[in-house]
Amino acid sequence: MSEVPLKKVALFLVFSVLLISFTFYAYQIVYMPNILVDREDRLFVVKKDFTFRKVQEELGRGNFVNDMVSFSFLAKLAGYDKQIQPGRYVLRRGMTNLQAIKVLKSGRQEPVKVTFTNVRLLKELGEKITKNTGLTGDEFDDALEDFIDNNKEGFTKENVISMFIPNTYEVYFNVSPEDIVERMNTEYKKFWNKDRMAKAEKLGFTRTEVSILASIVQAETIKKDEAPTIAGLYINRLKKGMPLQADPTLVFASGDFGLKRVLNVHKEIDSPYNTYKYAGLPPGPINLPQVSSIDAVLNYKVHSYRYMCAKEDFSGYHNFASTLDEHSKNAKRYQTALTREMKKAEEQNR
Repeated sequence: MSEVPLKKVALFLVFSVLLISFTFYAYQIVYMPNILVDREDRLFVVKKDFTFRKVQEELGRGNFVNDMVSFSFLAKLAGYDKQIQPGRYVLRRGMTNLQAIKVLKSGRQEPVKVTFTNVRLLKELGEKITKNTGLTGDEFDDALEDFIDNNKEGFTKENVISMFIPNTYEVYFNVSPEDIVERMNTEYKKFWNKDRMAKAEKLGFTRTEVSILASIVQAETIKKDEAPTIAGLYINRLKKGMPLQADPTLVFASGDFGLKRVLNVHKEIDSPYNTYKYAGLPPGPINLPQVSSIDAVLNYKVHSYRYMCAKEDFSGYHNFASTLDEHSKNAKRYQTALTREMKKAEEQNR
């Protein structure tokens, strides 16, 4: 056999081996599991400032990818390094590189849950509502301020908190601040259905006024079954033109939310939230009212009560009265019980 054919055979064999090796490696890169091998499905978050290098670092740090070289090679081949999509993605056990890249590149995200409760001030809302998203509280605040300046629904800085109905909502991680404000406005309109609107109109209240009174009722009691009675009491006062004289509004006006006892000096605070000094409702809610508190106002209990005082059994419930004389007797019983309890506490501390 001549030397030339031998060289050709050798070259053919080398080429065949390389081709087979390359083909097998290419098959492995595309079709073999490389994501969360022997691990459970997990969430992977791509933040809005992530570069491809940062994505690689986070995938490696979280042990998402078994072979980073093959993943990176295919990701660049697919153009993912130039199309980073912020979001919150589910990467599943045993995914191939190709499957993972398709998920990350497509922007098909796992929604995040947005929940906000126990909010007293508007400035507290941004931090709570953006907690699981890619937004900052400041970005949300800027979008909300823009909404306040341009809305035609009557929302002001004082009352816009009433637009946020406490619940759990699903949004995407990369939601824009404008979109989340608009989403909350849409949910607000859904909440105020025909039935609730009809009840508000029957009361002679706007939606905002219902929320303002609901915030006061919510601050007055932790007993949901008592809330409609308290709502009826304040509605009686409003109808009679009496000041609400609600202590929680004084706490809000003082800015001291740790205040345990309202004194006469607090009743002199010059604030539109001082319902001892100014009749009618304050300009905005004093907290973010829950759905149950709003519905307590809309479904208030009809009665003749105009006064209330904490019960002497310290159960968290109240004694109600229609006359000032009856109220004074209730208050005296409570003060007597309180004094007795304070003496017991002093004796125990000796």
